[in-house]
Amino acid sequence: MALTFHLDIVSAEALIFSGPATKAVVPAEAGEICVLARHAPLLTRLHPGLVRLANEFDVEQSFFVSSGFLEVQPHVVTVLADTVTRTKDLDEAAARTAMQRTQEAIAAHPSAADYDRLMAELRMEIALLHAIDQMRRQKRI
Repeated sequence: MALTFHLDIVSAEALIFSGPATKAVVPAEAGEICVLARHAPLLTRLHPGLVRLANEFDVEQSFFVSSGFLEVQPHVVTVLADTVTRTKDLDEAAARTAMQRTQEAIAAHPSAADYDRLMAELRMEIALLHAIDQMRRQKRI
């Protein structure tokens, strides 16, 4: 039997997942991190992307996170995300529409503060579309 650790995925609204996991792949600031049991302690920021996990029965689940933090402790891993969406709830048409609106707002030459906010939104929307494409290639949505 594979070694497990306790994984919590928490959004600003609710606890999304809590249970044993054998693996968690997380979109960290410096790139994807694969967390296994007995991983070294770690604290890092998250970038928008897919959090993928597997339990002791090799059942995989995935979630899209917008941003947040990953904390790895000896037996507990916590994903603290601003927003979390189950991949089955991802809407490609809505994401494409939002990206188009953001691109139009950027083209309208906004103020510097608005430009930074719009660029962050655009990065998140691109990551969301990338996640949808990734899930489609793996035939999970």
